[in-house]
Amino acid sequence: MHNCPECNEQFYSLHKLRVHHKSSHGESLPNRECDECGSRFFCEWERKYCSDSCRYENRSNEGENNPNYSGGKTETECEICGGTFEYYPSEKKGLYCPTCVESEDWRPKQDFSGVDNPRWNGGKQEYECDVCGDTVERYPGRVTGEIVACDKDCHRKWLSEAFTGEGHPNWEGGDTGNYGQGWNRSRKNALERDGYECTHCGKTREEIGRNPDVHHIVPVRVFAAARGFTKADAHYKENVVSLCIDCHRKADFGSIPKARLLSYVPAGTKYGPHVALPEGAGRVESGSRRAQRPENTVR
Repeated sequence: MHNCPECNEQFYSLHKLRVHHKSSHGESLPNRECDECGSRFFCEWERKYCSDSCRYENRSNEGENNPNYSGGKTETECEICGGTFEYYPSEKKGLYCPTCVESEDWRPKQDFSGVDNPRWNGGKQEYECDVCGDTVERYPGRVTGEIVACDKDCHRKWLSEAFTGEGHPNWEGGDTGNYGQGWNRSRKNALERDGYECTHCGKTREEIGRNPDVHHIVPVRVFAAARGFTKADAHYKENVVSLCIDCHRKADFGSIPKARLLSYVPAGTKYGPHVALPEGAGRVESGSRRAQRPENTVR
């Protein structure tokens, strides 16, 4: 006979007891025993453990139970300090102990000075200063310019001499001498016409600290060198424009196009002696797009 553990009712078969317990008491009777903890539990299919925690506890991967186990740690002697330490042969060769590895005593110290440097090309050599004649030591790799100067003073002196007159990259023939007849009158008229302001950036005479410069759009030297023209022809009102010091410098170096400067002068793109100059002699075509007055001109 089989007794019900809840109500003590008796049954002739275990099967009838299980059916009764499920229908009368709402749960199935345990039918298995956990291989790990020994507690009984119910499961419809074959199962060894009552829970995942018991299954993982029984299947430990530590030590020899690990499928990757290859013998564990090995004890050896450090090649630097002679102390013993343990290591995994599968991870490293086991040459140096952790203390020596951390202090980097195992790294060979290399000397990259002098001839041991892979970029060594003979060291410093003696050169003669091209300015004062003194002897100076330099690395050959740093002697790449036109000259060898012993210090900054000699270098500045050479620059001053080399970039003066025809040596300057912007040299275009030198001074044209006196500007000739009519220049003073043309300069005054230009300043009055432009309101004593820079026509390019709009600086006033007060902001500049003096009267603006009056710049020849087509240089005086171009008229002086062209057949049938004189220096006085350069002073035509459409060929002069008022500029501050900074803008005058920019115009001299070509940073402000001549067509832009002509657009600051009334009728400057259509009239003036520059339109009759030979092709390539500083002439700006009045019909070109460059000669058109910009929409947002600063005055």
